[in-house]
Amino acid sequence: MKFGIVRFPGTCDDVDALQAAQRVGDAEILWWADKDLHGVDAIVVPGGFSYGDYLRAGAIARFAPVMESVIAFAREGGPVLGICNGFQVLCEAGLLPGALLPNASLRDRKSTRLNS
Repeated sequence: MKFGIVRFPGTCDDVDALQAAQRVGDAEILWWADKDLHGVDAIVVPGGFSYGDYLRAGAIARFAPVMESVIAFAREGGPVLGICNGFQVLCEAGLLPGALLPNASLRDRKSTRLNS
């Protein structure tokens, strides 16, 4: 099996994902600006701090050229794994249902500060 590990600007866990994938098969880095998936059988969208580690960080990464190919790959039944920030990217790309929200306790503190 050949794995493609997506690398975005600021991603820091791509090397870990690459090394883990290489333990069970072939693996290579897929650059965010390249649409070519190089014939991979599975894709890993790692975490770290791609485009910053903020809520909706995946909204920026979703528009990277490689994501067009990842979305098509997933819709054709190809396996895609999102780890950490990669999960956010997959949500923003419409590959996972739902939306990401701030923690309830963070929302409560913010509203308390605003009402004080």
